[in-house]
Amino acid sequence: MSQIILLSGKRVEGLSHEAQKQTSIENLKRAAELVAKENIQIVIEPIDALENPTIYLTTVTEGFEMVRQIGSHDVKVLYDFYHEQRGFGNLIEKMEGNIDLIGLVHIADVPGRHEPGAGEIDYRNVYRKLAELGYNKFIAMEFYPTGDPVDLLKRARLEATQAARVQGS
Repeated sequence: MSQIILLSGKRVEGLSHEAQKQTSIENLKRAAELVAKENIQIVIEPIDALENPTIYLTTVTEGFEMVRQIGSHDVKVLYDFYHEQRGFGNLIEKMEGNIDLIGLVHIADVPGRHEPGAGEIDYRNVYRKLAELGYNKFIAMEFYPTGDPVDLLKRARLEATQAARVQGS
């Protein structure tokens, strides 16, 4: 299945948060009907307010709520661990109750959006939890490398597969 990543856009001045949320939900319901015919899945990506202070959707928690209200298997959340850690933390706890709503994950470490292992997120635990919960979709590396990009991507892939194997044992 193909995927398209959608951002929420900016907060609309004069419109309440709840009104913007409901408008987004209704628009995503209509979009889900259109993409279903084309075998495309929409993944909505929350962006932390530190990176984009004007963005409307800033947390996966609200993204999960919206996806539940939309009620379509063609709309999921893009869980970007970098953005969620910067804004809200509790990365694994949010996965546990919502794994079925995650369509894609993005990997980068905090601070600096560098490769896994360069910062504060323990990605071995994240990868193990993804495996434990049965996540079987893509893991996208979206980081600024601090060294050779190919070597760092190979290392990140190896760490993810080793963590999944440990969980599978």
